[in-house]
Amino acid sequence: MPDLKSRVAAWTRPVLEPTPVSMRRLALAGVIADTVIMSTGAAVRLSASGLGCPDWPQCSTADVVASKNAGQTLLNTWIEFGNRLLNFPLVVIAVLIFVAAWRFRPDGRRRRDLVWLGAAQPLGVVAQAVIGGIVVLAKLNPVTVSVHFLVSAAVVAAAVALHMRCAALADPAREPETTVLRDLQVIAAALVAVTCVMLAAGTVVTGTGPLAGDAGVPRYQLSLEGVTQLHADIGWLLAGLSIALVLGLRLSGAPRRAVQAGWIMLAALGSQGVIGYIQYFTHLPAGLVWVHVTGSVLVWIAVLRLFFTVRERGPVNTARTGPAVAVPSRQPEPLDR
Repeated sequence: MPDLKSRVAAWTRPVLEPTPVSMRRLALAGVIADTVIMSTGAAVRLSASGLGCPDWPQCSTADVVASKNAGQTLLNTWIEFGNRLLNFPLVVIAVLIFVAAWRFRPDGRRRRDLVWLGAAQPLGVVAQAVIGGIVVLAKLNPVTVSVHFLVSAAVVAAAVALHMRCAALADPAREPETTVLRDLQVIAAALVAVTCVMLAAGTVVTGTGPLAGDAGVPRYQLSLEGVTQLHADIGWLLAGLSIALVLGLRLSGAPRRAVQAGWIMLAALGSQGVIGYIQYFTHLPAGLVWVHVTGSVLVWIAVLRLFFTVRERGPVNTARTGPAVAVPSRQPEPLDR
Protein backbone atom coordinates (compact mmCIF):
# COMPACT_ATOMS: atom_id res chain seq x y z
CA MET A 1 0.00 0.00 0.00
CA PRO A 2 2.74 2.55 0.74
CA ASP A 3 4.27 1.74 -2.62
CA LEU A 4 0.90 2.27 -4.34
CA LYS A 5 0.40 5.58 -2.55
CA SER A 6 3.83 6.77 -3.61
CA ARG A 7 3.10 5.84 -7.21
CA VAL A 8 -0.23 7.66 -7.15
CA ALA A 9 1.47 10.68 -5.61
CA ALA A 10 4.13 10.62 -8.34
CA TRP A 11 1.49 10.39 -11.07
CA THR A 12 -0.63 13.23 -9.70
CA ARG A 13 2.20 15.55 -8.63
CA PRO A 14 2.61 17.20 -12.07
CA VAL A 15 -1.05 18.22 -11.90
CA LEU A 16 -1.62 18.88 -8.20
CA GLU A 17 1.84 20.29 -7.50
CA PRO A 18 2.90 21.58 -10.91
CA THR A 19 6.30 23.03 -11.64
CA PRO A 20 7.13 25.28 -14.60
CA VAL A 21 8.51 22.24 -16.43
CA SER A 22 5.44 20.07 -15.80
CA MET A 23 3.15 22.96 -16.78
CA ARG A 24 5.07 23.35 -20.02
CA ARG A 25 4.68 19.64 -20.77
CA LEU A 26 0.95 19.65 -20.01
CA ALA A 27 0.46 22.71 -22.18
CA LEU A 28 2.34 21.03 -25.02
CA ALA A 29 0.07 18.00 -24.65
CA GLY A 30 -2.88 20.36 -25.08
CA VAL A 31 -1.42 21.81 -28.29
CA ILE A 32 -0.84 18.32 -29.70
CA ALA A 33 -4.30 17.07 -28.72
CA ASP A 34 -6.04 20.10 -30.25
CA THR A 35 -4.05 19.68 -33.45
CA VAL A 36 -4.89 15.98 -33.70
CA ILE A 37 -8.63 16.56 -33.25
CA MET A 38 -8.59 19.24 -35.97
CA SER A 39 -6.72 16.89 -38.31
CA THR A 40 -9.10 13.99 -37.69
CA GLY A 41 -12.07 16.32 -38.08
CA ALA A 42 -10.75 17.28 -41.51
CA ALA A 43 -10.40 13.58 -42.35
CA VAL A 44 -14.08 13.07 -41.47
CA ARG A 45 -15.16 15.78 -43.87
CA LEU A 46 -12.80 14.91 -46.70
CA SER A 47 -13.70 11.20 -46.61
CA ALA A 48 -17.39 12.10 -47.08
CA SER A 49 -18.09 10.79 -43.57
CA GLY A 50 -19.61 13.98 -42.19
CA LEU A 51 -23.02 12.33 -41.89
CA GLY A 52 -21.70 8.90 -40.93
CA CYS A 53 -23.46 9.53 -37.62
CA PRO A 54 -26.51 11.55 -38.69
CA ASP A 55 -27.71 12.30 -35.16
CA TRP A 56 -26.26 13.88 -32.02
CA PRO A 57 -25.29 13.10 -29.27
CA GLN A 58 -26.18 9.54 -30.36
CA CYS A 59 -24.75 8.19 -33.60
CA SER A 60 -28.26 7.72 -34.94
CA THR A 61 -31.80 7.83 -33.60
CA ALA A 62 -31.65 4.06 -33.10
CA ASP A 63 -28.05 3.50 -31.97
CA VAL A 64 -25.72 5.17 -29.50
CA VAL A 65 -22.60 3.70 -31.08
CA ALA A 66 -21.58 3.29 -34.71
CA SER A 67 -23.83 1.19 -36.92
CA LYS A 68 -24.57 1.19 -40.61
CA ASN A 69 -26.96 4.00 -41.53
CA ALA A 70 -28.95 4.58 -44.66
CA GLY A 71 -26.81 6.13 -47.37
CA GLN A 72 -23.56 5.58 -45.45
CA THR A 73 -21.03 2.77 -45.43
CA LEU A 74 -19.97 1.24 -42.14
CA LEU A 75 -16.51 2.71 -42.75
CA ASN A 76 -17.99 6.23 -43.02
CA THR A 77 -19.90 5.68 -39.80
CA TRP A 78 -16.84 4.48 -37.89
CA ILE A 79 -14.73 7.38 -39.16
CA GLU A 80 -17.25 9.88 -37.82
CA PHE A 81 -17.89 7.93 -34.61
CA GLY A 82 -14.16 7.47 -34.03
CA ASN A 83 -13.66 11.20 -34.27
CA ARG A 84 -16.32 11.68 -31.61
CA LEU A 85 -14.59 9.16 -29.36
CA LEU A 86 -11.37 11.17 -29.56
CA ASN A 87 -13.10 13.91 -27.61
CA PHE A 88 -12.90 11.81 -24.43
CA PRO A 89 -9.08 11.81 -24.13
CA LEU A 90 -9.18 15.45 -25.24
CA VAL A 91 -11.51 16.25 -22.33
CA VAL A 92 -9.18 14.46 -19.89
CA ILE A 93 -6.15 16.41 -21.12
CA ALA A 94 -8.07 19.70 -21.05
CA VAL A 95 -9.27 19.15 -17.47
CA LEU A 96 -5.77 18.21 -16.29
CA ILE A 97 -4.40 21.40 -17.87
CA PHE A 98 -7.00 23.54 -16.11
CA VAL A 99 -6.45 21.89 -12.72
CA ALA A 100 -2.69 22.30 -13.05
CA ALA A 101 -3.04 25.95 -14.10
CA TRP A 102 -5.32 26.58 -11.10
CA ARG A 103 -2.87 25.06 -8.63
CA PHE A 104 0.25 26.50 -10.27
CA ARG A 105 1.91 29.21 -8.19
CA PRO A 106 5.27 30.07 -9.73
CA ASP A 107 5.91 33.06 -7.41
CA GLY A 108 3.84 31.92 -4.48
CA ARG A 109 0.63 33.21 -6.02
CA ARG A 110 -1.78 32.09 -8.71
CA ARG A 111 -1.24 33.43 -12.25
CA ARG A 112 -4.62 34.60 -13.55
CA ASP A 113 -3.49 34.68 -17.17
CA LEU A 114 -2.49 31.02 -17.00
CA VAL A 115 -5.75 30.09 -15.28
CA TRP A 116 -7.81 31.75 -18.02
CA LEU A 117 -5.76 30.13 -20.78
CA GLY A 118 -6.05 26.79 -18.98
CA ALA A 119 -9.82 27.23 -18.64
CA ALA A 120 -10.07 27.85 -22.38
CA GLN A 121 -9.15 24.20 -22.99
CA PRO A 122 -12.13 22.42 -21.33
CA LEU A 123 -14.48 25.28 -22.24
CA GLY A 124 -13.32 24.98 -25.85
CA VAL A 125 -13.99 21.24 -25.88
CA VAL A 126 -17.51 21.79 -24.58
CA ALA A 127 -18.15 24.56 -27.10
CA GLN A 128 -16.86 22.40 -29.93
CA ALA A 129 -19.06 19.49 -28.87
CA VAL A 130 -22.12 21.74 -28.99
CA ILE A 131 -21.11 23.30 -32.31
CA GLY A 132 -20.34 19.85 -33.70
CA GLY A 133 -23.84 18.73 -32.78
CA ILE A 134 -25.29 21.75 -34.56
CA VAL A 135 -23.17 20.93 -37.62
CA VAL A 136 -24.61 17.40 -37.76
CA LEU A 137 -28.20 18.45 -37.09
CA ALA A 138 -27.86 21.19 -39.74
CA LYS A 139 -26.74 18.50 -42.22
CA LEU A 140 -23.26 20.01 -42.63
CA ASN A 141 -24.39 23.52 -43.47
CA PRO A 142 -21.14 25.16 -44.68
CA VAL A 143 -21.46 28.16 -42.36
CA THR A 144 -21.64 25.93 -39.28
CA VAL A 145 -18.71 23.86 -40.52
CA SER A 146 -16.62 27.01 -41.01
CA VAL A 147 -17.48 28.20 -37.50
CA HIS A 148 -16.57 24.77 -36.13
CA PHE A 149 -13.11 24.92 -37.72
CA LEU A 150 -12.40 28.51 -36.71
CA VAL A 151 -13.41 27.94 -33.09
CA SER A 152 -11.02 24.99 -33.06
CA ALA A 153 -8.30 27.32 -34.34
CA ALA A 154 -9.08 29.71 -31.47
CA VAL A 155 -8.69 26.88 -28.94
CA VAL A 156 -5.35 25.98 -30.51
CA ALA A 157 -4.27 29.62 -30.17
CA ALA A 158 -5.07 29.58 -26.44
CA ALA A 159 -3.14 26.32 -26.06
CA VAL A 160 -0.09 27.76 -27.86
CA ALA A 161 -0.23 30.92 -25.74
CA LEU A 162 -0.32 28.82 -22.57
CA HIS A 163 2.60 26.69 -23.73
CA MET A 164 4.73 29.70 -24.64
CA ARG A 165 4.13 31.39 -21.29
CA CYS A 166 4.89 28.21 -19.37
CA ALA A 167 8.03 27.70 -21.47
CA ALA A 168 9.17 31.20 -20.51
CA LEU A 169 8.70 30.37 -16.83
CA ALA A 170 10.56 27.09 -17.22
CA ASP A 171 13.62 28.86 -18.68
CA PRO A 172 15.46 30.67 -15.86
CA ALA A 173 18.06 32.13 -18.24
CA ARG A 174 15.80 34.83 -19.63
CA GLU A 175 16.71 38.43 -18.86
CA PRO A 176 14.39 41.44 -18.62
CA GLU A 177 15.50 43.49 -21.65
CA THR A 178 13.29 43.87 -24.73
CA THR A 179 15.10 42.46 -27.75
CA VAL A 180 12.90 42.81 -30.85
CA LEU A 181 12.11 46.09 -32.56
CA ARG A 182 8.58 47.40 -32.11
CA ASP A 183 8.03 47.61 -35.88
CA LEU A 184 8.80 43.91 -36.24
CA GLN A 185 6.35 43.08 -33.45
CA VAL A 186 3.66 44.98 -35.38
CA ILE A 187 4.44 42.96 -38.53
CA ALA A 188 4.18 39.75 -36.47
CA ALA A 189 0.74 40.84 -35.23
CA ALA A 190 -0.32 41.60 -38.82
CA LEU A 191 0.89 38.14 -39.77
CA VAL A 192 -1.44 36.60 -37.19
CA ALA A 193 -4.39 38.65 -38.48
CA VAL A 194 -3.76 37.72 -42.14
CA THR A 195 -3.39 34.05 -41.17
CA CYS A 196 -6.82 34.21 -39.52
CA VAL A 197 -8.28 35.57 -42.76
CA MET A 198 -6.52 32.85 -44.75
CA LEU A 199 -7.94 30.11 -42.50
CA ALA A 200 -11.43 31.55 -42.91
CA ALA A 201 -11.00 31.72 -46.68
CA GLY A 202 -9.81 28.11 -46.67
CA THR A 203 -13.04 26.98 -45.01
CA VAL A 204 -15.00 28.78 -47.73
CA VAL A 205 -12.98 27.03 -50.45
CA THR A 206 -13.66 23.62 -48.92
CA GLY A 207 -17.32 24.46 -48.36
CA THR A 208 -17.64 25.46 -52.02
CA GLY A 209 -15.81 22.54 -53.61
CA PRO A 210 -16.54 18.85 -54.05
CA LEU A 211 -15.19 17.77 -50.64
CA ALA A 212 -17.73 19.47 -48.39
CA GLY A 213 -18.42 16.38 -46.25
CA ASP A 214 -21.05 14.48 -48.20
CA ALA A 215 -22.33 14.43 -51.76
CA GLY A 216 -25.73 15.83 -50.87
CA VAL A 217 -24.86 18.56 -48.38
CA PRO A 218 -25.39 22.26 -49.17
CA ARG A 219 -22.45 24.35 -50.32
CA TYR A 220 -21.51 28.00 -50.54
CA GLN A 221 -23.08 29.32 -53.73
CA LEU A 222 -19.82 30.83 -54.93
CA SER A 223 -17.42 30.32 -57.80
CA LEU A 224 -14.85 27.71 -56.77
CA GLU A 225 -12.26 29.31 -59.03
CA GLY A 226 -12.96 32.74 -57.56
CA VAL A 227 -12.71 31.74 -53.88
CA THR A 228 -9.63 29.63 -54.63
CA GLN A 229 -7.96 32.63 -56.28
CA LEU A 230 -8.82 34.80 -53.27
CA HIS A 231 -7.36 32.18 -50.94
CA ALA A 232 -4.17 32.09 -53.03
CA ASP A 233 -3.92 35.91 -53.05
CA ILE A 234 -4.14 35.96 -49.25
CA GLY A 235 -1.42 33.33 -49.19
CA TRP A 236 0.87 35.54 -51.30
CA LEU A 237 0.22 38.47 -48.97
CA LEU A 238 1.10 36.22 -46.06
CA ALA A 239 4.29 35.16 -47.83
CA GLY A 240 5.32 38.77 -48.37
CA LEU A 241 4.79 39.68 -44.73
CA SER A 242 6.64 36.55 -43.64
CA ILE A 243 9.70 37.26 -45.78
CA ALA A 244 9.79 40.88 -44.61
CA LEU A 245 9.56 39.81 -40.97
CA VAL A 246 12.23 37.12 -41.22
CA LEU A 247 14.63 39.46 -43.01
CA GLY A 248 13.92 42.17 -40.46
CA LEU A 249 14.65 39.81 -37.59
CA ARG A 250 17.85 38.61 -39.24
CA LEU A 251 19.20 42.06 -40.11
CA SER A 252 18.23 43.74 -36.83
CA GLY A 253 20.21 41.29 -34.70
CA ALA A 254 17.13 39.81 -33.05
CA PRO A 255 17.59 36.87 -30.65
CA ARG A 256 18.40 33.53 -32.25
CA ARG A 257 15.15 32.04 -30.91
CA ALA A 258 13.12 34.63 -32.81
CA VAL A 259 15.10 34.15 -36.03
CA GLN A 260 14.74 30.36 -35.80
CA ALA A 261 10.99 30.68 -35.20
CA GLY A 262 10.81 32.91 -38.27
CA TRP A 263 12.59 30.41 -40.49
CA ILE A 264 10.38 27.57 -39.21
CA MET A 265 7.27 29.59 -39.96
CA LEU A 266 8.53 30.51 -43.43
CA ALA A 267 9.36 26.86 -44.21
CA ALA A 268 5.91 25.72 -43.06
CA LEU A 269 4.22 28.41 -45.13
CA GLY A 270 6.29 27.61 -48.22
CA SER A 271 5.47 23.89 -47.97
CA GLN A 272 1.81 24.75 -47.52
CA GLY A 273 1.83 26.91 -50.64
CA VAL A 274 3.44 24.18 -52.75
CA ILE A 275 0.90 21.60 -51.54
CA GLY A 276 -1.94 24.03 -52.20
CA TYR A 277 -0.98 24.55 -55.82
CA ILE A 278 -0.37 20.81 -56.38
CA GLN A 279 -3.78 19.89 -54.99
CA TYR A 280 -5.46 22.50 -57.17
CA PHE A 281 -3.81 21.38 -60.42
CA THR A 282 -4.44 17.70 -59.59
CA HIS A 283 -8.16 18.38 -59.14
CA LEU A 284 -8.34 18.21 -55.33
CA PRO A 285 -7.51 14.60 -54.38
CA ALA A 286 -8.95 14.03 -50.90
CA GLY A 287 -5.71 12.74 -49.37
CA LEU A 288 -3.70 15.73 -50.51
CA VAL A 289 -6.42 18.14 -49.38
CA TRP A 290 -6.25 16.51 -45.93
CA VAL A 291 -2.50 17.14 -45.85
CA HIS A 292 -3.17 20.76 -46.82
CA VAL A 293 -5.79 21.26 -44.09
CA THR A 294 -3.54 19.68 -41.48
CA GLY A 295 -0.69 21.83 -42.75
CA SER A 296 -2.82 24.93 -42.26
CA VAL A 297 -3.07 24.10 -38.56
CA LEU A 298 0.71 23.68 -38.36
CA VAL A 299 1.21 27.02 -40.13
CA TRP A 300 -1.18 28.61 -37.63
CA ILE A 301 0.86 27.21 -34.74
CA ALA A 302 4.14 28.37 -36.32
CA VAL A 303 2.78 31.89 -36.84
CA LEU A 304 1.54 32.05 -33.25
CA ARG A 305 4.84 30.79 -31.86
CA LEU A 306 6.70 33.44 -33.85
CA PHE A 307 4.31 36.13 -32.61
CA PHE A 308 4.79 35.17 -28.97
CA THR A 309 8.53 34.74 -29.42
CA VAL A 310 9.10 38.25 -30.79
CA ARG A 311 7.10 39.65 -27.87
CA GLU A 312 9.18 37.82 -25.28
CA ARG A 313 11.58 39.65 -23.05
CA GLY A 314 14.91 37.92 -23.45
CA PRO A 315 18.65 38.54 -23.46
CA VAL A 316 19.95 41.44 -25.51
CA ASN A 317 21.94 40.52 -28.60
CA THR A 318 25.28 42.33 -28.29
CA ALA A 319 26.81 40.86 -31.46
CA ARG A 320 26.65 44.20 -33.26
CA THR A 321 27.35 46.61 -30.48
CA GLY A 322 30.01 44.58 -28.65
CA PRO A 323 30.37 44.33 -24.90
CA ALA A 324 29.45 47.27 -22.80
CA VAL A 325 32.43 49.33 -21.73
CA ALA A 326 32.40 50.86 -18.30
CA VAL A 327 33.17 54.59 -18.45
CA PRO A 328 34.92 55.87 -15.34
CA SER A 329 33.06 58.62 -13.65
CA ARG A 330 34.76 61.97 -13.37
CA GLN A 331 36.07 62.60 -9.90
CA PRO A 332 35.32 66.02 -8.45
CA GLU A 333 38.38 68.21 -8.00
CA PRO A 334 39.26 68.99 -4.40
CA LEU A 335 38.37 72.49 -3.24
CA ASP A 336 41.23 74.83 -2.38
CA ARG A 337 41.47 75.54 1.25
